[in-house]
Amino acid sequence: MTMTPQRHSGPGTGRTSEVLAPATAPAPRPRRVGAQPWVMAAAVALAVAGAALSLNGVLRGWAWYLPVLTTVFVVALAMAALRSLRAQPFLVALGGFAALVFILTFTFFRRFSIAGFIPSGDTMEQLGRYLRRASETVLAESSPVAPNAGIVLVTCAVLGLVVILVDALAVPLALPATSGLGLVAILVVPAMVKPQSVGPWAFAAAAAGYLMILACSQWFAPADRTVADTARNPGQFRRAALTGGMALVITLLLPLAVPGFDQGTFPQGSRLNPWGSSTGLNPMISLGNSLRSPSGDGRITYATSASRPPYLRSVTVDRFDGDSWSPDDRDGARRVGVGRMDTGYEIVADEQVRQVTAINTGRFTSPYLPAPYAPDSVNGLDGRWSWDPATLSIKGVDTNSRNQQYVVQSSAPGLTPELLSRSSAAVRGISEEFIRPPNNVPDIVRSTADTVTAGSSTAYAKAMAIQNYLRSVEFTYSLQSPVQGGYDGNGLSVLADFLTQKSGYCIHFASAMAVMARLEGIPSRIAVGYAPGRSTGGTVSVPGQGALTEYEVDSRDAHAWPELYFQGLGWVAFEPTPSRGMVPDYAAQAFTPGGAGTNENNDDLIPSNAATPGATPETPAPLPGLDSAGEAGHPLTLPLYGAAGLLVLALIAASPRMVRTGLRSQRLRRAPSPGGNAAAAAWAELRDLATDYGLAPGLSETPRHFSGRLRSSAALGGPDNADDAGARAVASLTADYERQQYGPPAGTPDGAAAAGAAGAAGAAGAAGAAAPSAADRMAVVQASLRRHSRPARRLRAEWLPPSVMNRWGRIVTAPFRAVARAAAIPAQAAARSWRTVRDGLRRLRQG
Repeated sequence: MTMTPQRHSGPGTGRTSEVLAPATAPAPRPRRVGAQPWVMAAAVALAVAGAALSLNGVLRGWAWYLPVLTTVFVVALAMAALRSLRAQPFLVALGGFAALVFILTFTFFRRFSIAGFIPSGDTMEQLGRYLRRASETVLAESSPVAPNAGIVLVTCAVLGLVVILVDALAVPLALPATSGLGLVAILVVPAMVKPQSVGPWAFAAAAAGYLMILACSQWFAPADRTVADTARNPGQFRRAALTGGMALVITLLLPLAVPGFDQGTFPQGSRLNPWGSSTGLNPMISLGNSLRSPSGDGRITYATSASRPPYLRSVTVDRFDGDSWSPDDRDGARRVGVGRMDTGYEIVADEQVRQVTAINTGRFTSPYLPAPYAPDSVNGLDGRWSWDPATLSIKGVDTNSRNQQYVVQSSAPGLTPELLSRSSAAVRGISEEFIRPPNNVPDIVRSTADTVTAGSSTAYAKAMAIQNYLRSVEFTYSLQSPVQGGYDGNGLSVLADFLTQKSGYCIHFASAMAVMARLEGIPSRIAVGYAPGRSTGGTVSVPGQGALTEYEVDSRDAHAWPELYFQGLGWVAFEPTPSRGMVPDYAAQAFTPGGAGTNENNDDLIPSNAATPGATPETPAPLPGLDSAGEAGHPLTLPLYGAAGLLVLALIAASPRMVRTGLRSQRLRRAPSPGGNAAAAAWAELRDLATDYGLAPGLSETPRHFSGRLRSSAALGGPDNADDAGARAVASLTADYERQQYGPPAGTPDGAAAAGAAGAAGAAGAAGAAAPSAADRMAVVQASLRRHSRPARRLRAEWLPPSVMNRWGRIVTAPFRAVARAAAIPAQAAARSWRTVRDGLRRLRQG
């Protein structure tokens, strides 16, 4: 840059010196921090803690909320303390991470840490245990899950990270509106999992915190570059109130206008699942979600030599800790290879019923393999499989059940009521895990078991009494009642609610019978799989068996049933769920009526040539969101999804324009102030505006040279149009920028004189017309650029502005440039070394 010498007037002229050389401004006085960090921290903590209220129902009870509240406020206040000390934004975020680590260590690993809050090797070991427990909770339980230490630790860690994210967006990045994305990330979990959705209190608390974040960003001024967002303008409050009111009205009215939004944001049967639908029966997911699925994913077909279609058993759920049932894979005891399997206990029945079942899993995807009980061998599988001697559950070692075709040889004792009644010997050879009753059993569960089995002297009589009680007219099968009553799970508290409400689906009936059986001294477990299927009308040829009738099941047939152990006979299945499955002959009694049922999917459950024992036939009710034929029941469903997709595409297409408009508005709203940089913001906007219309400034181009090139360019009409209003506005904006950047500082005598002269000129001009603002002059420049540009260039400047697209391109390519620079360093070093070696060898050859 060429420096122009100062020009001084002669003595006695009375003129102040004109300074064209860059002047060094004195260092600005440090800004007083004040209450801004603390108020913003309180707003962020309130927003995140309020959004966390919505997790009640995903996590059971409220015991988990105090650790969450502590974590959120400690992290927020730690970052506020660092910001009040004027720490750099990077150090503030790093301090937030450190505070999160310390508070999590203090809360969960105090006994395994240094000084109670510093992580150690023992902390890491215990962390691994907690993370495994959290993984098991997610995989093995349906919502609401028990708040064990593992899942609460993960929840606290995630919410602490959300606090850091929201704070970073709201303060150093100056994107307070975008900080709402962190809150949405919390709210979307209950919106997808809970039929009641987020809930009014959680929504209100999160909204209040979010509005406080926006208010803080408007009221306080953490940096000069956010002056526009911090002006105390009463009109802003009116606009904010109007915008918030409109958003609230739309939020309340939209669910009423959109079909299906009548049971929460994502009601049963139509929940949003951005990761795609599950096609396998996963014992870790709530059976209710599978049963309420309107699509019937995960179709399995099978053909069997049995007289009627068997239950397909996928996994055994046998561990019950009082909070929930969960599978115990016993990985250490599993045996690889399913060509030959053995129950491991003695069967004393005179008759063994053997059957062959050919199964095609199709798209059903699960680590567990569905098979009739009890399998003796499985042939035709791809991959390596293992089996559990205690439960005979089959699990993939390096594969899963998708697209498997195999044949199962299975056998079971020929059971009769008389044979079961005589099985009264003491149980031997069974793990204590199947026998041990849970602790803290609610009184209603224990008293119900005692009352129902009173007068029953044998294990079989007690089992029948419990099954008959649950299948009586007192109970109804319903997929919706547990959801509406808030007891959609399988823990003891849920079981108590179920026995009080007397309405639920298979997991409630199976869990009730299994727990009551253990209370009466009968070993029990729960099998998870599929109820007997519907005939497809076709046959499958199996070698040695001929043509076998083919059946099908899908996710709507997902089922759970109890299995009770009888010495000498093994594990025996019962069917306590009314209007679902088939009651076995040995457990059917003519006087046992089936309870009423709702939300059933048992159409064609039993082939026409088989009897239906123990259940009254009923007409299946259509699933939610479907008509009687099983098709989508509302004609507006597809148009609504199409409109939503078009709206998303429109928002993506309009995002560059919205970003450009927001940046322009932010720059031009800045009011001139002493020491402010309103002229610099206007100059930055002028450079971006010229870039959008194809006249980008050069890297080393001075402001005056760029201004002259712009005014004489065709974009503003060419050299012959120098008196155009747009050209004059460019000259005025350039003068303002040069005066601010290169003029005398405001605190010097020359600066004061210049300011006085400018004020006098402004006062003189005020008598005529008010000087146009930067926004008005920029509007004139933009209008001139539009007027002198072709339609294609105007379209690009408005919808794909190069100033925005270039920035996004630099952001996207930044990691690649960093990698390239890092790779260039050793390459250059290697090249220098090679040149040194080459030159040395050349000198040696030359003598």
